[in-house]
Amino acid sequence: MANRDAMSNPRRLRGHKAAATCCVASRDKPGLVATSGEDGCVCFFDIRCKDALFIMEVGTPISSLCFKPDNEDIIYISSGTEVKCFDVHMATSWKQLGSYSYNKEEINQVACNSKSSFLATADDAGDVKIIDIHQQCLYKTLRSGHSSICSSVQFIPWRPWEVITGGLDSKVVMWDFSKGRPYKIVDFGMPETNSGSNTQQSFNPAFVHSIAVPEVDMLEQSGKVCVVARGDGVVDVINIETELAIIKCKEGSSKPQRGSQSRSKDSIPNEIAVNPNQNGSKRLHLDYSIGGHTAAVSCVAFSLFEKRGRFIISGGNDKAVKIWDCSRHLSTGETGSKSDILCMNINLSKKVNWLCTTTTDSENLVVCDTSKLVKLYTVF
Repeated sequence: MANRDAMSNPRRLRGHKAAATCCVASRDKPGLVATSGEDGCVCFFDIRCKDALFIMEVGTPISSLCFKPDNEDIIYISSGTEVKCFDVHMATSWKQLGSYSYNKEEINQVACNSKSSFLATADDAGDVKIIDIHQQCLYKTLRSGHSSICSSVQFIPWRPWEVITGGLDSKVVMWDFSKGRPYKIVDFGMPETNSGSNTQQSFNPAFVHSIAVPEVDMLEQSGKVCVVARGDGVVDVINIETELAIIKCKEGSSKPQRGSQSRSKDSIPNEIAVNPNQNGSKRLHLDYSIGGHTAAVSCVAFSLFEKRGRFIISGGNDKAVKIWDCSRHLSTGETGSKSDILCMNINLSKKVNWLCTTTTDSENLVVCDTSKLVKLYTVF
Protein backbone atom coordinates (compact mmCIF):
# COMPACT_ATOMS: atom_id res chain seq x y z
CA MET A 1 0.00 0.00 0.00
CA ALA A 2 1.26 3.48 -0.82
CA ASN A 3 2.35 5.75 1.99
CA ARG A 4 0.33 8.78 3.06
CA ASP A 5 2.87 11.27 1.75
CA ALA A 6 2.43 9.89 -1.76
CA MET A 7 -1.31 10.39 -1.41
CA SER A 8 -1.22 13.92 0.02
CA ASN A 9 1.70 15.13 -2.11
CA PRO A 10 1.41 13.65 -5.58
CA ARG A 11 4.03 14.48 -8.16
CA ARG A 12 2.87 17.12 -10.62
CA LEU A 13 3.52 17.03 -14.34
CA ARG A 14 3.71 20.42 -16.04
CA GLY A 15 3.00 21.16 -19.67
CA HIS A 16 -0.62 22.25 -20.13
CA LYS A 17 -1.76 25.86 -20.00
CA ALA A 18 -5.38 24.97 -19.22
CA ALA A 19 -7.29 22.09 -17.63
CA ALA A 20 -6.16 18.60 -18.61
CA THR A 21 -9.11 16.70 -20.06
CA CYS A 22 -7.86 13.20 -20.83
CA CYS A 23 -4.89 10.87 -20.37
CA VAL A 24 -3.75 7.54 -21.76
CA ALA A 25 -0.77 5.38 -20.78
CA SER A 26 1.34 3.34 -23.15
CA ARG A 27 1.25 -0.43 -22.76
CA ASP A 28 4.40 -1.03 -24.81
CA LYS A 29 6.56 1.75 -23.34
CA PRO A 30 6.35 1.71 -19.53
CA GLY A 31 6.20 5.23 -18.11
CA LEU A 32 5.04 6.95 -21.28
CA VAL A 33 1.83 8.93 -20.81
CA ALA A 34 -0.02 11.22 -23.20
CA THR A 35 -2.41 13.88 -21.90
CA SER A 36 -4.73 16.31 -23.66
CA GLY A 37 -6.15 19.63 -22.58
CA GLU A 38 -8.50 22.51 -23.14
CA ASP A 39 -5.45 24.41 -24.37
CA GLY A 40 -5.51 22.35 -27.57
CA CYS A 41 -2.25 20.61 -26.72
CA VAL A 42 -1.16 17.00 -26.30
CA CYS A 43 1.67 16.54 -23.82
CA PHE A 44 3.85 13.44 -23.83
CA PHE A 45 5.47 12.58 -20.51
CA ASP A 46 8.04 10.11 -19.32
CA ILE A 47 6.82 9.85 -15.72
CA ARG A 48 10.42 9.60 -14.53
CA CYS A 49 10.77 13.25 -15.56
CA LYS A 50 9.05 16.39 -14.31
CA ASP A 51 8.47 18.20 -17.59
CA ALA A 52 6.88 17.09 -20.83
CA LEU A 53 9.05 15.26 -23.37
CA PHE A 54 7.35 17.22 -26.11
CA ILE A 55 4.11 19.08 -26.74
CA MET A 56 1.89 18.91 -29.82
CA GLU A 57 -0.18 22.00 -30.48
CA VAL A 58 -3.37 20.83 -32.16
CA GLY A 59 -5.03 24.24 -31.80
CA THR A 60 -8.53 23.49 -30.49
CA PRO A 61 -9.67 21.93 -27.19
CA ILE A 62 -9.19 18.14 -27.16
CA SER A 63 -11.86 15.91 -25.68
CA SER A 64 -10.24 12.49 -26.02
CA LEU A 65 -7.24 10.57 -27.30
CA CYS A 66 -6.09 6.98 -27.76
CA PHE A 67 -3.08 5.08 -29.05
CA LYS A 68 -3.29 2.70 -31.99
CA PRO A 69 -2.85 -0.67 -30.22
CA ASP A 70 -0.58 -2.33 -32.79
CA ASN A 71 1.60 0.77 -33.22
CA GLU A 72 1.73 3.25 -30.37
CA ASP A 73 3.69 5.69 -32.51
CA ILE A 74 0.26 6.49 -33.92
CA ILE A 75 -2.20 8.47 -31.79
CA TYR A 76 -5.80 9.50 -32.49
CA ILE A 77 -7.16 12.76 -31.10
CA SER A 78 -10.76 14.03 -31.06
CA SER A 79 -11.24 17.76 -31.28
CA GLY A 80 -14.61 19.31 -32.05
CA THR A 81 -16.28 17.21 -34.76
CA GLU A 82 -13.00 15.84 -36.09
CA VAL A 83 -10.62 12.97 -35.35
CA LYS A 84 -7.00 13.63 -36.20
CA CYS A 85 -4.29 11.00 -36.60
CA PHE A 86 -0.65 11.75 -35.79
CA ASP A 87 2.63 9.92 -36.16
CA VAL A 88 4.71 10.75 -33.07
CA HIS A 89 7.60 8.30 -33.42
CA MET A 90 9.99 11.24 -33.69
CA ALA A 91 9.28 13.83 -31.03
CA THR A 92 10.87 16.65 -32.95
CA SER A 93 9.09 15.93 -36.22
CA TRP A 94 5.59 14.62 -35.44
CA LYS A 95 3.20 14.95 -38.33
CA GLN A 96 -0.49 14.63 -39.02
CA LEU A 97 -1.28 11.56 -41.11
CA GLY A 98 -4.93 12.27 -41.73
CA SER A 99 -8.29 13.19 -40.28
CA TYR A 100 -11.90 12.00 -40.19
CA SER A 101 -14.87 14.38 -40.19
CA TYR A 102 -17.91 12.11 -40.15
CA ASN A 103 -19.52 13.40 -36.95
CA LYS A 104 -21.90 16.34 -37.18
CA GLU A 105 -21.75 17.17 -33.47
CA GLU A 106 -18.86 17.44 -31.02
CA ILE A 107 -17.05 14.18 -30.32
CA ASN A 108 -16.79 13.14 -26.68
CA GLN A 109 -14.63 10.03 -27.03
CA VAL A 110 -12.60 8.20 -29.63
CA ALA A 111 -11.62 4.53 -29.24
CA CYS A 112 -9.64 2.06 -31.36
CA ASN A 113 -10.29 -1.67 -31.39
CA SER A 114 -7.61 -4.15 -30.33
CA LYS A 115 -6.86 -5.19 -33.91
CA SER A 116 -6.35 -1.55 -34.97
CA SER A 117 -8.87 -1.97 -37.78
CA PHE A 118 -11.70 0.28 -36.56
CA LEU A 119 -12.20 3.57 -34.76
CA ALA A 120 -15.37 4.51 -32.89
CA THR A 121 -16.44 8.06 -32.07
CA ALA A 122 -19.28 9.07 -29.72
CA ASP A 123 -20.83 12.50 -30.18
CA ASP A 124 -23.30 15.03 -28.75
CA ALA A 125 -26.03 13.98 -31.20
CA GLY A 126 -26.10 10.53 -29.62
CA ASP A 127 -24.52 8.98 -32.72
CA VAL A 128 -21.55 6.65 -32.92
CA LYS A 129 -19.45 6.52 -36.07
CA ILE A 130 -17.49 3.36 -36.85
CA ILE A 131 -14.54 4.17 -39.11
CA ASP A 132 -12.65 1.58 -41.15
CA ILE A 133 -8.99 2.44 -40.64
CA HIS A 134 -7.65 0.27 -43.48
CA GLN A 135 -10.14 1.51 -46.06
CA GLN A 136 -10.06 5.09 -44.68
CA CYS A 137 -13.83 5.41 -44.82
CA LEU A 138 -16.98 5.44 -42.73
CA TYR A 139 -18.03 1.85 -42.05
CA LYS A 140 -21.28 2.34 -40.13
CA THR A 141 -23.31 4.91 -38.21
CA LEU A 142 -24.93 3.69 -35.01
CA ARG A 143 -27.94 5.80 -34.10
CA SER A 144 -31.29 5.63 -32.32
CA GLY A 145 -29.70 3.86 -29.37
CA HIS A 146 -29.34 7.10 -27.40
CA SER A 147 -31.86 9.92 -27.12
CA SER A 148 -29.26 12.35 -25.75
CA ILE A 149 -25.50 12.93 -25.76
CA CYS A 150 -23.40 9.79 -26.26
CA SER A 151 -20.57 10.35 -23.80
CA SER A 152 -18.51 7.17 -24.07
CA VAL A 153 -17.73 4.27 -26.40
CA GLN A 154 -15.59 1.14 -26.04
CA PHE A 155 -15.00 -1.91 -28.20
CA ILE A 156 -15.45 -5.36 -26.64
CA PRO A 157 -12.08 -7.05 -27.29
CA TRP A 158 -13.33 -10.64 -27.08
CA ARG A 159 -16.29 -9.84 -29.36
CA PRO A 160 -14.68 -8.29 -32.46
CA TRP A 161 -17.91 -6.90 -33.99
CA GLU A 162 -19.39 -5.35 -30.87
CA VAL A 163 -19.15 -2.03 -29.03
CA ILE A 164 -20.69 -0.62 -25.87
CA THR A 165 -21.80 2.99 -25.53
CA GLY A 166 -22.99 5.14 -22.64
CA GLY A 167 -24.97 8.35 -22.72
CA LEU A 168 -26.56 11.20 -20.82
CA ASP A 169 -29.92 9.48 -21.34
CA SER A 170 -28.78 7.15 -18.53
CA LYS A 171 -28.44 4.25 -20.97
CA VAL A 172 -25.75 1.72 -21.75
CA VAL A 173 -26.21 0.21 -25.20
CA MET A 174 -24.56 -2.92 -26.58
CA TRP A 175 -24.25 -2.93 -30.37
CA ASP A 176 -23.41 -5.30 -33.19
CA PHE A 177 -21.75 -2.69 -35.35
CA SER A 178 -21.51 -5.01 -38.36
CA LYS A 179 -25.33 -4.86 -38.51
CA GLY A 180 -25.58 -1.31 -37.21
CA ARG A 181 -28.17 -2.01 -34.54
CA PRO A 182 -28.34 -2.42 -30.77
CA TYR A 183 -29.10 -5.79 -29.20
CA LYS A 184 -29.22 -4.79 -25.52
CA ILE A 185 -30.11 -1.54 -23.74
CA VAL A 186 -29.64 -1.06 -20.00
CA ASP A 187 -31.60 1.96 -18.77
CA PHE A 188 -30.33 3.22 -15.41
CA GLY A 189 -33.14 5.75 -15.38
CA MET A 190 -35.59 2.96 -14.62
CA PRO A 191 -36.15 2.32 -10.88
CA GLU A 192 -35.99 -1.47 -11.23
CA THR A 193 -32.54 -1.21 -12.86
CA ASN A 194 -31.24 0.41 -9.66
CA SER A 195 -32.64 -2.20 -7.28
CA GLY A 196 -29.17 -3.06 -6.02
CA SER A 197 -28.10 0.50 -5.18
CA ASN A 198 -29.21 3.21 -2.79
CA THR A 199 -30.97 5.67 -5.07
CA GLN A 200 -31.19 8.22 -2.26
CA GLN A 201 -27.47 8.91 -2.36
CA SER A 202 -27.61 11.64 -4.99
CA PHE A 203 -30.19 13.96 -6.52
CA ASN A 204 -28.34 13.76 -9.83
CA PRO A 205 -29.70 11.56 -12.64
CA ALA A 206 -27.87 8.32 -13.42
CA PHE A 207 -26.23 9.78 -16.51
CA VAL A 208 -23.49 7.56 -17.92
CA HIS A 209 -20.30 9.63 -18.02
CA SER A 210 -17.77 6.91 -18.74
CA ILE A 211 -17.50 3.18 -19.38
CA ALA A 212 -14.54 0.81 -19.23
CA VAL A 213 -14.11 -2.65 -20.73
CA PRO A 214 -11.12 -4.88 -19.86
CA GLU A 215 -8.58 -6.00 -22.42
CA VAL A 216 -8.26 -9.70 -23.21
CA ASP A 217 -5.17 -10.09 -21.02
CA MET A 218 -7.17 -8.77 -18.04
CA LEU A 219 -10.10 -11.18 -18.20
CA GLU A 220 -8.71 -13.71 -15.75
CA GLN A 221 -8.79 -11.01 -13.06
CA SER A 222 -11.66 -8.81 -14.18
CA GLY A 223 -14.12 -11.15 -15.81
CA LYS A 224 -16.01 -10.24 -18.98
CA VAL A 225 -17.60 -7.11 -17.61
CA CYS A 226 -18.33 -3.48 -18.37
CA VAL A 227 -17.82 -0.84 -15.67
CA VAL A 228 -20.10 2.19 -15.72
CA ALA A 229 -19.50 5.62 -14.14
CA ARG A 230 -22.85 7.14 -13.25
CA GLY A 231 -23.97 10.67 -12.51
CA ASP A 232 -25.67 9.63 -9.28
CA GLY A 233 -22.35 8.50 -7.79
CA VAL A 234 -22.74 4.77 -8.42
CA VAL A 235 -20.16 2.58 -10.14
CA ASP A 236 -21.92 -0.34 -11.80
CA VAL A 237 -20.24 -3.57 -12.90
CA ILE A 238 -22.25 -5.29 -15.62
CA ASN A 239 -21.59 -8.90 -16.54
CA ILE A 240 -21.69 -8.74 -20.33
CA GLU A 241 -21.97 -12.48 -20.88
CA THR A 242 -24.83 -12.77 -18.40
CA GLU A 243 -26.71 -10.03 -20.26
CA LEU A 244 -26.19 -11.90 -23.52
CA ALA A 245 -27.27 -15.19 -21.96
CA ILE A 246 -30.55 -13.55 -20.93
CA ILE A 247 -31.13 -12.44 -24.51
CA LYS A 248 -30.40 -15.97 -25.66
CA CYS A 249 -32.95 -17.40 -23.24
CA LYS A 250 -35.58 -14.95 -24.46
CA GLU A 251 -35.05 -16.07 -28.04
CA GLY A 252 -36.64 -19.37 -27.06
CA SER A 253 -35.98 -22.98 -27.77
CA SER A 254 -36.09 -22.47 -31.54
CA LYS A 255 -32.45 -21.43 -31.49
CA PRO A 256 -29.79 -24.18 -31.78
CA GLN A 257 -28.61 -25.51 -28.45
CA ARG A 258 -25.02 -25.17 -29.59
CA GLY A 259 -25.28 -21.38 -29.34
CA SER A 260 -26.66 -21.66 -25.83
CA GLN A 261 -23.76 -23.84 -24.79
CA SER A 262 -21.33 -21.32 -26.21
CA ARG A 263 -22.88 -18.55 -24.09
CA SER A 264 -22.62 -20.74 -21.01
CA LYS A 265 -18.93 -21.37 -21.60
CA ASP A 266 -18.18 -17.65 -21.76
CA SER A 267 -20.33 -16.66 -18.81
CA ILE A 268 -18.98 -15.57 -15.44
CA PRO A 269 -20.03 -16.96 -12.06
CA ASN A 270 -22.54 -14.88 -10.14
CA GLU A 271 -21.33 -11.77 -8.32
CA ILE A 272 -21.93 -11.11 -4.66
CA ALA A 273 -24.72 -9.04 -3.13
CA VAL A 274 -26.26 -8.05 -6.42
CA ASN A 275 -29.97 -7.92 -6.97
CA PRO A 276 -31.50 -9.13 -10.22
CA ASN A 277 -33.37 -6.50 -12.21
CA GLN A 278 -36.59 -7.13 -14.04
CA ASN A 279 -34.79 -9.19 -16.69
CA GLY A 280 -33.13 -11.47 -14.16
CA SER A 281 -29.58 -10.25 -14.84
CA LYS A 282 -27.13 -9.66 -12.02
CA ARG A 283 -25.01 -6.56 -11.52
CA LEU A 284 -22.65 -5.29 -8.90
CA HIS A 285 -23.45 -1.81 -7.54
CA LEU A 286 -20.68 0.12 -5.78
CA ASP A 287 -22.23 3.09 -4.00
CA TYR A 288 -21.68 5.41 -1.06
CA SER A 289 -23.05 2.88 1.44
CA ILE A 290 -19.81 0.91 1.09
CA GLY A 291 -17.54 3.96 0.90
CA GLY A 292 -18.19 4.95 -2.70
CA HIS A 293 -18.66 8.32 -4.32
CA THR A 294 -21.01 11.00 -3.01
CA ALA A 295 -21.24 12.91 -6.30
CA ALA A 296 -21.14 12.11 -10.01
CA VAL A 297 -18.51 9.60 -11.14
CA SER A 298 -16.67 11.07 -14.12
CA CYS A 299 -14.29 8.28 -15.08
CA VAL A 300 -13.57 4.57 -14.57
CA ALA A 301 -10.58 2.46 -15.62
CA PHE A 302 -8.99 -0.93 -15.07
CA SER A 303 -5.54 -1.29 -13.50
CA LEU A 304 -2.50 -1.95 -15.69
CA PHE A 305 -0.25 -2.36 -12.64
CA GLU A 306 0.23 -5.52 -10.56
CA LYS A 307 -2.18 -8.15 -11.91
CA ARG A 308 -3.76 -6.47 -14.91
CA GLY A 309 -7.46 -5.91 -14.51
CA ARG A 310 -7.66 -6.79 -10.83
CA PHE A 311 -8.58 -3.28 -9.69
CA ILE A 312 -11.24 -0.85 -10.88
CA ILE A 313 -10.33 2.80 -10.39
CA SER A 314 -13.02 5.49 -10.33
CA GLY A 315 -12.80 9.26 -10.03
CA GLY A 316 -15.55 11.76 -9.41
CA ASN A 317 -16.89 15.23 -8.78
CA ASP A 318 -16.60 14.58 -5.04
CA LYS A 319 -12.85 15.18 -5.46
CA ALA A 320 -12.06 11.56 -4.72
CA VAL A 321 -10.50 8.55 -6.41
CA LYS A 322 -11.59 5.07 -5.31
CA ILE A 323 -9.71 1.83 -5.91
CA TRP A 324 -11.97 -1.23 -5.91
CA ASP A 325 -10.86 -4.87 -5.80
CA CYS A 326 -13.73 -6.82 -7.36
CA SER A 327 -11.63 -9.69 -8.71
CA ARG A 328 -12.27 -12.20 -5.94
CA HIS A 329 -16.01 -11.73 -6.03
CA LEU A 330 -16.28 -11.68 -9.82
CA SER A 331 -14.15 -14.78 -10.33
CA THR A 332 -15.41 -17.01 -7.54
CA GLY A 333 -18.97 -15.85 -7.04
CA GLU A 334 -18.44 -15.57 -3.29
CA THR A 335 -21.40 -14.51 -1.24
CA GLY A 336 -21.02 -12.05 1.59
CA SER A 337 -20.36 -8.44 2.37
CA LYS A 338 -19.18 -5.94 -0.21
CA SER A 339 -17.35 -3.93 2.44
CA ASP A 340 -13.96 -5.39 1.51
CA ILE A 341 -14.21 -4.37 -2.16
CA LEU A 342 -13.11 -0.77 -1.56
CA CYS A 343 -9.42 -0.99 -0.78
CA MET A 344 -8.27 2.63 -1.11
CA ASN A 345 -9.63 6.16 -1.10
CA ILE A 346 -7.63 9.16 -2.33
CA ASN A 347 -8.92 12.62 -1.48
CA LEU A 348 -8.09 15.34 -3.99
CA SER A 349 -8.37 19.11 -4.03
CA LYS A 350 -10.24 19.27 -7.35
CA LYS A 351 -12.80 17.34 -9.36
CA VAL A 352 -11.57 14.53 -11.60
CA ASN A 353 -11.81 14.93 -15.37
CA TRP A 354 -10.09 11.69 -16.33
CA LEU A 355 -7.65 9.09 -15.06
CA CYS A 356 -5.60 6.14 -16.26
CA THR A 357 -3.10 3.66 -14.87
CA THR A 358 0.39 2.66 -15.96
CA THR A 359 2.32 -0.62 -16.00
CA THR A 360 4.98 0.68 -13.61
CA ASP A 361 5.37 -0.40 -9.97
CA SER A 362 5.33 3.17 -8.66
CA GLU A 363 3.59 6.37 -9.78
CA ASN A 364 1.08 4.14 -11.51
CA LEU A 365 -2.05 6.29 -11.30
CA VAL A 366 -2.38 9.37 -13.52
CA VAL A 367 -5.12 11.88 -12.70
CA CYS A 368 -6.31 14.79 -14.82
CA ASP A 369 -8.36 17.13 -12.65
CA THR A 370 -9.81 20.55 -13.42
CA SER A 371 -6.37 22.16 -13.11
CA LYS A 372 -3.58 22.34 -15.68
CA LEU A 373 -1.32 20.10 -13.59
CA VAL A 374 -1.41 16.32 -14.13
CA LYS A 375 -1.01 14.36 -10.87
CA LEU A 376 0.91 11.12 -10.31
CA TYR A 377 0.05 8.75 -7.44
CA THR A 378 1.55 5.49 -6.26
CA VAL A 379 -1.30 3.28 -5.13
CA PHE A 380 0.37 -0.12 -4.58
